[in-house]
Amino acid sequence: MTEQPVIVLASRNAKKAAEIEVLLQEVGVSVRPVSEFPSATEVEEDGDSFQANAEKKASQVARQTGHWAIGEDSGLSVDALKGAPGIYSARYSGEGATDASNNEHLQQQLKDVPDSKRGAHYTCHVALADPTGAVRLHVERYCNGLIIREARGTNGFGYDPYFLIREYGKTFGELSPIVKKCISHRARAFHEFVPGLLPLLDEIRASK
Repeated sequence: MTEQPVIVLASRNAKKAAEIEVLLQEVGVSVRPVSEFPSATEVEEDGDSFQANAEKKASQVARQTGHWAIGEDSGLSVDALKGAPGIYSARYSGEGATDASNNEHLQQQLKDVPDSKRGAHYTCHVALADPTGAVRLHVERYCNGLIIREARGTNGFGYDPYFLIREYGKTFGELSPIVKKCISHRARAFHEFVPGLLPLLDEIRASK
């Protein structure tokens, strides 16, 4: 049996890694988290866009591990907050931020905003770099929703329990993983990413 090509995922977020592994499970690649590679140092996400951060993560991890690497950056942008928290979604409430503290801070910022003005969207940017660090593929996709005032559901992570999908009348925290796999920003990005990845698989296999 031909050994599956290895791609390193430049993320230490276990829940995010699990989502991405599911999205790529039918492609025929082995997705390994960067935490399995002691030589890989933490990537400073100091870019000015989701694309810049995703590409930096992919490029740095690829060079450090000697494998092709996927960098992914995603976040929530709220219309009433002029796009915040955006690229700062994971650390919106400051140093030592958690999902709970970020959501509490978000609700505080939106406390005087009426329900009809709480439109928001998730962004996901995915980049693939070869072992030299050159970015060979990148895509960006979105998912629109509304920020509600009370958490609903226990699925997902981050802002998911507050992110309502109007068409379903449910939050990402309430939707099943099967539905989220089809409609989320991350799912949409990887659905477009996969067709671009397939032509590179022989090259990826040959690199190791």
